[in-house]
Parts: sequence; C-alpha cells; structure tokens
Amino acid sequence: MQCSREIEDMVCVAKGPKHGPAPIPEEGKWVESKQISDISGFTHGVGWCAPQQGACKLTLNVKEGIIQEALVETLGCTGMTHSAAMAAEILPGKTLLEALNTDLVCDAINVAMRELFLQIAYGRSQSAFSEGGLALGAGLEDLGKGLRSQIGTMYGTLPKGVRYLEMAEGYVMELGLDENSEVIGYKYVQLGKMMEAIRKGVDPKEALEKNIGTYGRFDEAVKVIDPRKE
Repeated sequence: MQCSREIEDMVCVAKGPKHGPAPIPEEGKWVESKQISDISGFTHGVGWCAPQQGACKLTLNVKEGIIQEALVETLGCTGMTHSAAMAAEILPGKTLLEALNTDLVCDAINVAMRELFLQIAYGRSQSAFSEGGLALGAGLEDLGKGLRSQIGTMYGTLPKGVRYLEMAEGYVMELGLDENSEVIGYKYVQLGKMMEAIRKGVDPKEALEKNIGTYGRFDEAVKVIDPRKE
C-alpha cells in the first residue's frame, strides 16, 4: 500500500490486543462473521419507493452467504408486481453482497434488500436459534395454505365509517352490524383454498360455499352490509 511521506517517517507502534467481531446467532450457533460466506439465515426486509406509493416485503433464505430462496411480496403499486417477478428470478444464486449491489428493478425492492442486509448482518433472523436453519420452502410456508400473501385492507371515512375489505382469513364479503351500527363480525371467503378446490375439479359454486366462514358475532348481527357497495 502506498503511504504518504509523513506516514513513512513515523515510528511504528505495535498493535495491542486483537479485538475480533462480536459473535452473532446464526442457525443455532454463534458465529464471528468476517466475510459474506460466514452469513446464513432466513430473514426479512421491508422497503418503500421514494414517493412511498408502494411497499415490498422481501424474504431470503441464505446459506453461507448465497441466496437459496427468495420471496418477494408487494403492496400498493401495480408496476411493482412486475418488478417483483424479475427480482424473484434475479436473486437466487447471488451472494448477499452481489444482491445488495444489484438493481432489483424497483426502489422499494432495493430498499427492502438493504434493510434485510442490515438485519442478517447483525444476526437478526427468524432462524437465529434454529439448529441447521430453515429448509428451502420456508418462504412458501410463510404464505400458508393457498400460497397467498397475508394482506389486510381496511378503509374508513368520517361520514360513513369503516369498511373491512380483506382480512387474514380472506376476502370480506359482508360486515355484520349491531343495533348501534357497530361492526361485530364479518363473513369471508378463503380465496386461496377456493381456487385450489376449483383447480382440482370442484364446481366453482360448491368451492365458494365450502370456503365461506364467519368471524366474531356475525350471526348476531341485526344488519348485514356489503362493505364495497353499501
């Protein structure tokens, strides 16, 4: 390494104790991470675009610094869904450092990658204390039955109140109101399970009926409304 004249003329002072990196939890063991290949784990990062019009949740399963599995979930921007399709193809096989320095097509996905890197580099992962880590396919397990993202969509206005549109259980079909016009429950359809049944040859009407459920005190409602029209 080239040094300036001032440095060349200085007296050499011996380095004292070796102060290595603090160990971080990785897949059931403590690791002193010194290079990218030392990093393993299953973790998440959330990002957003500059106008904050949309957001991305990125999930990666990393083994010895190499991305083995990628789940890209997006919200609020139609264009971002196409960017996510490209990112899901780009990411597997890259090292964490490569992924961090790769244009993942959309600002929100790039930011999610940055946030995920900060998580996993400091040992903050879902598999930190899971011996051997999580197997490939853990990303799909995050989605649950029907392999659909967990999305909650609620809407409210001052003059007309709240509307539940999509809950963890599924697409909200009806809201149940009590005598005070307060929400006490809802009826929903599990779209993922319904579509799986249709794919297996079940009649669409039958598949719909079999995957309808209710939550809360819906059966006690004195009034039922369609949250999208009423």
